[in-house]
Amino acid sequence: MADCTAHLEVDVPLSEHEQRLLEQIERALVDDDPKFASTVRTGDRRQKARRKLQLGALLVVVGLAVVVGGVAVPNVFLGVLGFLIAFGGAVLGVLNYKSATGAVETGNAPGPAGRPAAGGARAAKARRQPMKNRLEERFRRRYDQ
Repeated sequence: MADCTAHLEVDVPLSEHEQRLLEQIERALVDDDPKFASTVRTGDRRQKARRKLQLGALLVVVGLAVVVGGVAVPNVFLGVLGFLIAFGGAVLGVLNYKSATGAVETGNAPGPAGRPAAGGARAAKARRQPMKNRLEERFRRRYDQ
């Protein structure tokens, strides 16, 4: 039976109040940490990670072809070079897999006191708020002081 809890993504326009609040948060972010703001603004990190993942897969294929070439022409140096290329591609792919696919870690997320949350990752995931809500809450706490 298919999973009935499929994630549906719906774009909902922001109200004027929410747009003003978002603009205030953006201005506060730029004022507080301009370097971080420019880093966040410079594009989609997931797309860059996907390109690196694709490059890693390509390097693995090229590396394996070089290894086969090193075996066909009895040349140890060529075989070692092909292995290193394939290994580098695999490392590049593994390091970028999580951010390219949006995969979630399966380990226990820390609870409020820094200890793993009771109930494991499923309970922590259920309690986790969307990033927008966390940013708004942090913004309110900062400026209410």
